[in-house]
Order: sequence, then C-alpha cells, then structure tokens
Amino acid sequence: MTTNSNSDKIVLVTGGAGYIAVHCILQLLQAGYQVRTTLRSLNRQTEVRAMLKEGGCEPGEQLTFVQADLSADAQWNQAVSDCTYVLHVASPTPILHYKHEDEMIIPAREGVLRVLRASRDAGVKRVVLTSAIGAIVYGHPPQTAPYEETTWTNVTGKAPAYQKSKTLAEKAAWEFIKQEGDGLELSAVNPVTVLGPVLGPDYSHSIHLIKNLLIGQLPGCPKINSGFVDVRDVADLHLRAMTHPAAKSERFIATAGESVWLIEIAKILKTHLGQYAGKVKARELPNALLRIAALKDPMVKAMVPLLGRMMNATSAKAIRLLDWSPRSTQEAVLATAESLIRLQLLD
Repeated sequence: MTTNSNSDKIVLVTGGAGYIAVHCILQLLQAGYQVRTTLRSLNRQTEVRAMLKEGGCEPGEQLTFVQADLSADAQWNQAVSDCTYVLHVASPTPILHYKHEDEMIIPAREGVLRVLRASRDAGVKRVVLTSAIGAIVYGHPPQTAPYEETTWTNVTGKAPAYQKSKTLAEKAAWEFIKQEGDGLELSAVNPVTVLGPVLGPDYSHSIHLIKNLLIGQLPGCPKINSGFVDVRDVADLHLRAMTHPAAKSERFIATAGESVWLIEIAKILKTHLGQYAGKVKARELPNALLRIAALKDPMVKAMVPLLGRMMNATSAKAIRLLDWSPRSTQEAVLATAESLIRLQLLD
C-alpha cells in the first residue's frame, strides 16, 4: 500500500477518542489517507493527538476533527462530505444502571442509521461498521462448534441489553443497505474481547479485565470463556474490509484464535510479567460465589449467564478472504499489560 495513492482519499472515523477508533486512525494515517474524525466535544482533540503520538504518529494537518453526536442529525452531512470511506466505530458504551434496555438499543440503532443516511447522500463508496461478537453468540443453546458469521444473536432469548443493542443496530444497517442504500456498500467487523496496547488513560471496558487482575481487584477468575483479539489486528481488519472487493456485503469475526477461560489469561500474566503480576490470582472462583455477588453488583450480574459457557468463534473467513493474520491471544494480553505498566495506569 503506497502512501501516494491514498493521499487524495478522505476517510471518516466516527468516535475518534475511542480505543478501537484511535488505532484505526493510526493505521489510516500510516497508510497515507487523509483522516477526518468525529468527536462529541472538540475539547478532546488534544487527547486524541496525544494518543496518536504515543502510537508513534504526529499527523499534523493529515487529521481533522468535526463535532458530531450520534444522537443528533447536525453536522453529519459535513462530517461525511468528500469522504471515500467511513469507518463507523463509535457506539454507545454499556450502561450498568439502565432502567430500560431501550436506553442502549435506540441510540445504537439510530446512530448507525444517521451515519449510513449521510454516507449514502454524500456518495461514500463503503462504510465499515464496528459491530461485535455480541451480535452473534447470545441466546442460543450451548454449542461446541465455533460460532461463525452466519449466526445472529437471538434477541428474543436471554441476550443482555448491550449485546441486543449491537445486534439490532447491525441488523438495521444491513436492512438499510438493502432497502435504501442506493449503491452504498457495507461491511461489518465483529470483534471478540479486544485487548492490546493502550495509548492513553481512556480505554475500553475490556481492558479493565487485565487491569483488575494486575491490581489484585479480582479474588480469582470467574469460569468465563471468551475469544480475545489485539486492537491492532481489529484496526487492520477494518482497513482490509474498507478496500477489499471481497469484503462488500460481508461480516467478519475478529478473533486471535480459540477461545480461552479467564484463568488462562491470569496464568499468562503470572508466567510472563514477574513482579508486575504479584497480585494476580490465578485460581478459578466457584460459580455459586458469583451468583451471590451478582445480587449486589450489576457488573457481576451481567457475567452470570456466561458462567461455564463455551464462546468459541472462528476468524477463518477473514483469514481466507482478506488475508488477515492476527497476533496470538498471548501477545494481545501481554501488550495490554505492558502498556498499562508503561503508562502508569495501574494506580
């Protein structure tokens, strides 16, 4: 990919201060694209530039900012103007204390439709939507075969509200493309739990898992199974899905490999981090203990339906069609921990 061939193309990344979004911006800049990104408040520009600098990039005028909020129409036409591609990474984060699941579902769905409508009207070639494994694996009977892209979360089953919001937002996106897309192309990336280098103090909720293990906040590991993937590989998959002809109208699971139990993550930290892993408890917590804790703690309550469930998924499609080659789970875990230590974010 040569820098010159991309320098006349503008890519919009929504939610530029987000963990995955910053890594997408970093790779787009390194590939020579002009990048525009949305922020709900332009006060965060300095913070985004600081994170990019930590990632080894000082973009100057190659990066511009526009204020836009997914909950309002204003500025979206300006945000997508003259863009060849859009990476729609922004999404409402999980709300722990919600009164009704619609508090998450409606903003997620409306936000996606706002971005797609503006992209279509501006003549954007392709939108890549950051969806989630949560739009695939919930509400099904237990299975041992790995989940793949043809499966959808059953929203009438026991899907948690956040995962339901991701599912309904992605379904609304595909429906929009089919009914009113008018030639706009769509691809979706469905990452499992995203780890990898943190570039600043604002990072995704999945990073707290590693932080909480390192600071000894977890008395042990719940019997939870998950796939993991490095944020750099998630960003790389977004770029491949953005330009590759085979990615049109496709969704891609992003996972480093086989899913693992949380105790394996604790053991990786213990084995490789020496003194920094002194507080990590590499022991499995009884399910009964979690169920009692769930009565008082909404975060623990969200884990209960996952106890003991295999959550294996496969990235065979992304590897086959887009020549994607992810780092290992161990690399992703250690890159997370090392960046938290280096940036002194464990206090």
